[in-house]
Amino acid sequence: MSRVALVTGGTRGIGAAISMALKDAGYTVAANYAGNDEAAKEFSHVTGIRTFKWSVADYDACEEGIRQVEAELGPVEVLVNNAGITRDAPFHKMSRQQWKEVIDTNLSGLFNMTHPIWAGMRERKFGRIISISSINGQKGQFGQANYSAAKAGDLGFTKALAQEGARAGITVNAICPGYIATEMVMAVPEKVRESIIATIPVGRLGEPEDIARCVVFLASDQAGFITGATITANGGQYLT
Repeated sequence: MSRVALVTGGTRGIGAAISMALKDAGYTVAANYAGNDEAAKEFSHVTGIRTFKWSVADYDACEEGIRQVEAELGPVEVLVNNAGITRDAPFHKMSRQQWKEVIDTNLSGLFNMTHPIWAGMRERKFGRIISISSINGQKGQFGQANYSAAKAGDLGFTKALAQEGARAGITVNAICPGYIATEMVMAVPEKVRESIIATIPVGRLGEPEDIARCVVFLASDQAGFITGATITANGGQYLT
């Protein structure tokens, strides 16, 4: 029986690539999404991957959603915390709501998703927690005090939880993508994209599949000795 992998924000962009790559690697995949019913329906139709709707910012909704996934597919053994939002603004113009929404989804969402499945992973002596952080959680970014703080917090969460999970056979790792050719990035003016690419030593934007391959490796048995690590996948744009 194949392992069950749950991917938050798993029907679009990087999340969709992760969901499909895990399915291709033999996992039974559940793709969570928050709001775009039409995109989720199309994704499920094309890929055959089951989709489940709830907000990762809501702990009770996460508990209920995870119960539904496990009732229908089996215990979650791989969790990919990919869901994220942006509410960009210079700090002097940033509202409390913009701060709260990003922290609730991009940082508290990791707690809300990981906490309900942690006991089961400890009991089964196996688990993979993989969180998608960001280059901007490593280096910061103008207009993203909320986003950069949350994504930096994801790395602290990863390092601390890795120490708790190690003896129970649970690895906890993070991936920090650089600029990836998602709908959001491709929607910016061409001159802006060109200026971004000029700062990337490999000379191109990343592809969602570049991140998905990292996830598949970290989810595998072959990565069992890697925990508390951050894979920096940004084409050399920022070196740590």
